[in-house]
Parts: sequence; C-alpha cells; structure tokens
Amino acid sequence: MDELRFDDQVVVVTGAGRGIGRSHALLLAAKGARVVVADMGGGIDGSGSSPDPADEVVAEIRRNGGDAVAHHASVADEAGAASIVATAIDVFGRVDAIVNNAGIHDPGRFEALSVEQFRTMLDVHFFGTLFVTRAAWPHFTAAGYGRVVNTASEAMLGGLPELTSYGAAKGAVFGLTRNLATEGAAHGIRVNAIAPRAFTRMSASSTDALMAELSLSRDEMEQINASMPPELCAPAVAFLAHESCPLNGELLQVGMGGVSRLAVVETPGIAKDPLTAEDIAANVDAIRDVTGAQAREV
Repeated sequence: MDELRFDDQVVVVTGAGRGIGRSHALLLAAKGARVVVADMGGGIDGSGSSPDPADEVVAEIRRNGGDAVAHHASVADEAGAASIVATAIDVFGRVDAIVNNAGIHDPGRFEALSVEQFRTMLDVHFFGTLFVTRAAWPHFTAAGYGRVVNTASEAMLGGLPELTSYGAAKGAVFGLTRNLATEGAAHGIRVNAIAPRAFTRMSASSTDALMAELSLSRDEMEQINASMPPELCAPAVAFLAHESCPLNGELLQVGMGGVSRLAVVETPGIAKDPLTAEDIAANVDAIRDVTGAQAREV
C-alpha cells in the first residue's frame, strides 16, 4: 500500500523530548508532519524542568530536513497545555492530530504511596491528556476532522507490582479515550490509545521490582529490555494519527515488533429470575467463561 504521509499536517506530541515520545515525533516528522515537540524536561517523577530535551529533538528533526518547534510547558497546567496547542496554531496555522504521551513514573507499594502522589499521577497522565485535548477540540470540531492518540498502559489491568497510582491514572485515560471516541465521531474526530511496551528511563525505575515479581535474573531482564526499544511503538501512533485510520475507541498494545488489540469483552454469563448471590457463587466459572464473548464497541 502507499506510504502513510503527513504532508501539510501539524501534529502535537507531548512528552516528546525523550523515549517513546521522541520516537513518535521523529517518525511523524520523517513522514512529512510539522511537529510541536512539547516537553518540560522534568525528571521521571515530574520534578524539575529543562528546555534541552525538546530543543534537541527539534534540532534533530531539522537536521533531517523536517519542520518542528519546541514547547516547554507542563501539560498538568491547564494554561500551559492550552499554550502548546496555541503554538501549533500560531506557528503552523493549524492542528490535525495530538499525541498525548507525556507522563511520569513514581512507583511504590500502595500502603507507602501518599494521596498527593496519587493526585500528581492523575494531574499529569489524566488531566494532562484532558487539558491538551480540550485545547485542540474546538479546532477539530471547526475543521470537521481530528485525530487524538492517547497513551494508556497494561498497568491499568493489574498484574504488575508497585503501580497502583500509575495504573489507576492510565485507567482514567482509557475511560476518557472511549467516551471521547463516542462524542467525537459526529465531528469526524477519531480517538484511540496505545499501551506501549518499551524500555525507557521510566520503565527502568521498576526493573528491580519486576525482576522480583517475575523471578527473573538480571541477564533475563536485560534481554527483555533490549527487545523493547521505544521506536518500535511509533508506527502504531503514525497509523492512529493518520487521516486514513478507520479505528475509533480502540486500544492497541504495541512494541517489540508487534501490535494487538486490547478489548473490553462481555461474556454470555448467566441469567435467572430471581437471581441470588448463591446462583452467582455456583456459576462463577460460567460467568467468567469468555467463550462467545463480545467486544464492547463505542
């Protein structure tokens, strides 16, 4: 098939100064997009700031013949998030897609995490996604077109240690994605998300806990990490951000050279009248049986 190009289109990528976001920005620029590289340059826990990461990505894009501009506001600040989208309009005259990738990581056992740590995680992941999307939404509805690509995570499904705050915030992003997909369809806006598998400075901070949880040796963990370079997540974002993408409300698990669908399904379950607690207890296996299950579509 023909190459998916972004000529004459403008894409905002948040958290684009390092890791996965950097890979998104570089690939989109290589495909012709003019890119707003948004990154405050903070630490993995959200502390501090530096213009260098975003500036360096912009310089790399320009060296490769592309067009980009840096922005250093925090997505967790509503005015700052709005100014990111305003930069796209002011510099390039339009915005066609946004990739909400900015995030932080502050792992810890549930009993050790403070309420403030939970709030900070929501501020960046959920409200950061919300604020940037809200700023772009009027431009999308006016144009009758737009693409939103959010970043969720397998962590929202559980099964990994020390990620209650992170997983909960990503679950909120998933809920926002699904409901925005429902509302955006009437305006020609498609909203999807990815759950990336990549080894970055953020995932590196959970290496020891993951090794212990999965009983992996250091060598085994290093082999797994080596199989997850961030750039393997970017093709899915390029597809979801493209005007030809037919998907809406989907969550794609991406990375390591693969892509798959993560879906919410409804099993056939059981039905009785009246239904008692004892009926449920006696039929747990049948209720949980995914044979014949149907994916919940938006």
